[in-house]
Amino acid sequence: MKLIVGLGNPGRDYEKTRHNTGFMTLDEVASRLNTDVNTKKFKALIGNVKVKGETVILMKPQTYMNLSGEAVGECARFYNIPVSDILVLVDDLDLPVGKIRLREKGSSGGQNGLKNIIAHLGTQDFKRIRIGIGKDPLMLTADYVLGKFPKADRALFEAARDKAASAAIEFIDRPFADVMNKYNQKDA
Repeated sequence: MKLIVGLGNPGRDYEKTRHNTGFMTLDEVASRLNTDVNTKKFKALIGNVKVKGETVILMKPQTYMNLSGEAVGECARFYNIPVSDILVLVDDLDLPVGKIRLREKGSSGGQNGLKNIIAHLGTQDFKRIRIGIGKDPLMLTADYVLGKFPKADRALFEAARDKAASAAIEFIDRPFADVMNKYNQKDA
């Protein structure tokens, strides 16, 4: 069993904001797998789908970003999902819009959703796909992440979201090292 988690904030006020990049990417994954993420369980919206014989749970925590670990930890314990089978889709201020970065493990990098997942799983050894949202040094971080992508960045974001969704789907039945080799981009 695999668990793919998209991080974001619930509610209309947060739809399509940079901080909901994980939700938007998970929605793309669900669309491609022809399933819905609308069952309320584990303080989250979840969907179940079978892919090549593997049960996959798609999750959008509804606890707000900073408490995402509550939903992830509860689900992982309930289904006895090892951390090696958990993938988190998350926005990243330190990557430019349009870039993605896959990692097998690592620190939170200051991202509060990841920080809370690490606390609830008791390890940072879970896989993640970081999707770049860039940053604006003239804006407060909170205002920036809760803002929407400007028109000039939308095509870059959508390309990164689509690439991240493809990588997430490949995570289901391929070694993650192979997926990383395919999708991690070299900085130009």
